[in-house]
Amino acid sequence: MRQFFSGIAAFAMVATLGVPAFAKTGTVKGQVVDQECYLREKKVDADKSCAVECAKSGKPLALLTNDGKVYEITGGLAANKNEKLIAHVLHTVEITGDVTEKNGKLSIAADSVKMAK
Repeated sequence: MRQFFSGIAAFAMVATLGVPAFAKTGTVKGQVVDQECYLREKKVDADKSCAVECAKSGKPLALLTNDGKVYEITGGLAANKNEKLIAHVLHTVEITGDVTEKNGKLSIAADSVKMAK
């Protein structure tokens, strides 16, 4: 009986850790930037070819909003070394997905992106 309850407790813990904490669905509008370069330089890299090369190597891309917030783009959009995002580097887009904040860092997990109007 004790093993049974231990197994259930372990399963519940694993299931709880697998769900993003405090994730909520939202739409974020911003410019797709090379996250590492932006956070280091605090300016948008005007050299699109550099940002594209970094994205193709698998470095994280982010959305920079008008109010200066930076959301790391994760999920299906970041899969295959940012394959779905390469064409959108330095463009303003809207992404709808699961928005989370962990240790002061924002992220959005999504599978699709659309150009902003």
